[in-house]
Amino acid sequence: MEKTAVTTIDTVVKLLTNIADPNVIRSLVAEDATYVSLNFNNPDLKKIMPWCGTNIGISAFVKNLQMVYQCWEALEFKPSEIFGSDDRVAIFGSFKYRSRVLNQIVDSPFSIFSKVKDGKVTYLQFMEDTFATAASFHERSTGAYRNFPNSEPIKI
Repeated sequence: MEKTAVTTIDTVVKLLTNIADPNVIRSLVAEDATYVSLNFNNPDLKKIMPWCGTNIGISAFVKNLQMVYQCWEALEFKPSEIFGSDDRVAIFGSFKYRSRVLNQIVDSPFSIFSKVKDGKVTYLQFMEDTFATAASFHERSTGAYRNFPNSEPIKI
């Protein structure tokens, strides 16, 4: 029986469908991989969502994704389009998260641009409706943001 080659799309999809598993992340992400979440660098947004910005290395992927799931419960993650060429993969879709502290649900479109080399993700850029996702941490009565359980309110 002939073994089918693993494509760059297969690698990225496997990563995304096992995103809460640090062992899978470590097996599919290059040591020096770049992870860009929502922006390149925004200090105020980073106060609310500390995983935002540009981060380098497997530990950044693991740490940042652990923080995401510490603050949100993923209710839906629905890719609608996935395509790739050479080492590049693009994914578009939508997701629904519930903030764990304030119990607020957010629906957002997303886009992911990724690069894969030798079966390892070397670059992943994740974009979403940043205003909507940050708003899921916004405590309207105080005007503060609340993200992590047992954390102090954040005023911007």
